[in-house]
Formats: sequence, C-alpha cells, structure tokens
Amino acid sequence: MQQHADETYLNLLQHILNYGVKKEDRTGTGTISVFGYQMRFDLSKGFPLLTTKRIPFKLVASELLWFIKGDTNIRYLLQNNNHIWDEWAFGKWVKSDEYNGPDMTDFGLRAASDEAFANVLQEQMNLFTEKILTDEEFAKNYGDLGPVYGKQWRSWPTEKGETIDQLKKVIEQIKKNPDSRRLIVSAWNPAEVDDMALPPCHSLFQFFVADGKLSCQLYQRSA
Repeated sequence: MQQHADETYLNLLQHILNYGVKKEDRTGTGTISVFGYQMRFDLSKGFPLLTTKRIPFKLVASELLWFIKGDTNIRYLLQNNNHIWDEWAFGKWVKSDEYNGPDMTDFGLRAASDEAFANVLQEQMNLFTEKILTDEEFAKNYGDLGPVYGKQWRSWPTEKGETIDQLKKVIEQIKKNPDSRRLIVSAWNPAEVDDMALPPCHSLFQFFVADGKLSCQLYQRSA
C-alpha cells in the first residue's frame, strides 16, 4: 500500500532521531545526520506535497523553472518574488570593493543571535534586491551565482570549448532509446564546483523507463 508523503517524511525524521549521529557543519549550527536514506513516491497516486510542514510551492516552481531556463542570475527569481538565493548573491556584493555599507562579516550567523543586526541586515538586503531588479548592469555584476544548476543542466562546458545541453539530450534519449542506462543529468562538475555560490545539493538524477512508465531517482549530497 502506498504511503502518504507525510508518513514517508515523518518516518525519515523518526529514523534520523533514532539512528542519526551528531555532526558539525559549515554554518556552525550542527546536524543530526544519517547517510544514504531513500524515500520513494508513486507519482501516479498524486504529487507528494507535504502537509506537515509549510511548503511554498510557488517558490519551488519558480526555482525549478529558473534551473530549466539555464539561468544563474537571481534577477529572474526576484521578478517572481522568490528570495531563496538572495543571501548567496548578497554575500558576493558585500565582499566587493564597491560595497560601502555596514560591516556584513558572517552576516548569516550574526543575524541569528543579534536582533539589532538582523534588522540592519534586512535593510541592506532590501536595498540590494531592489537594485538587482532595477539596475541591469548591477544585476549582471552581482546577481549571478556562478555555474550553478541551470548552467550545468543546459550548458555543461567541454574541453573543446563547446557546451552540452544535458536536459535536452536526456529527453531525446528517453524518446529514442528508453532502455538506456545512461539517462542521467548531473549538476556536480568538479572543474567548476569551487566557482559556484553553493555546490549543488541535488547533484544528480537518473531516469528509468519500464512498462511504459517513467521513473526518476534523485541523489542529494545534502538534504
């Protein structure tokens, strides 16, 4: 019997609480972590949208469309009232020689424990996002996140100076050779990962066709 998405998700949380180990992370917050856990959802039974936690679906959809477009600049996201990636672009701005506002060193950690600073940060973030929306040249310089997901999905660079549209190619492969075991799209490019604002969390996905049905397996290095 197919489990509801909420039950599957809550089982994962219970598994983490029962068997997870405490680990440090780059944010200083720390995690309780397990490795290699897999969840399965039968999409023929409906979309697995959780109800036990708030899911801003419009943000999920606009971010995915941003990836599919091959875009790497947050301007499109801001135009769709999506602020998921703001802090990564903002970090680039405040480290630049052109920034002359309040000290924003470790702004994420400081805001979590200092309410006064959090208010200052929000003011600066508002100014930044407004300038991204209204100043095309500023957006070009400070809104881009480097070769993140969309770039790798749609324009993976080759050593010959060409690019590979992985998404287009995998769709063609599914149509022409559905039994292929090479129906893979990867966002993890070791040659460019250090140039990305954030290395890809959902780093690879693979398709599988059987009995006229399409399945997809997603691998996340961090979730």
